[in-house]
Amino acid sequence: MPLNLVKLCVGVDTAEELRDWVMQRLAEMAKAGHTPEQTHTTRMAPKRADELVDGGSLYWVIRGHIQVRQRLLAIRPFRDDDGVRRCRLVLEPNLVATRWQPRRAFQGWRYLEAKDAPTDLAGGPAADLPVTLRRELVALGLL
Repeated sequence: MPLNLVKLCVGVDTAEELRDWVMQRLAEMAKAGHTPEQTHTTRMAPKRADELVDGGSLYWVIRGHIQVRQRLLAIRPFRDDDGVRRCRLVLEPNLVATRWQPRRAFQGWRYLEAKDAPTDLAGGPAADLPVTLRRELVALGLL
């Protein structure tokens, strides 16, 4: 079973906003002549990196709920210009909508076992609902 990470998506209000931001960044990289690649930089490198890149995903918490995931492709530790150790999580740019799962705020990232991860939304009517309506239905326990 793959191991996953869960992380807060700060500064984003909806999964659609995150998707737009990812596509914009990839387009900017391509326009600048760089190979488009989505990465997310963290301070700490996961010790269980081999398990994460063996089919794991990064689950994003947006406004208090896990809402989407991105498959982890690679984990690249590095030192920044100040000599501080950091880590780049290389992500597949495709965002996969998941069932919403509530999460309290936390710092950094957390491991998420596959058995505890929310299932993917396979299209269906719930995936097409407006975000505000989906948020209200989740709060009522109907989704």
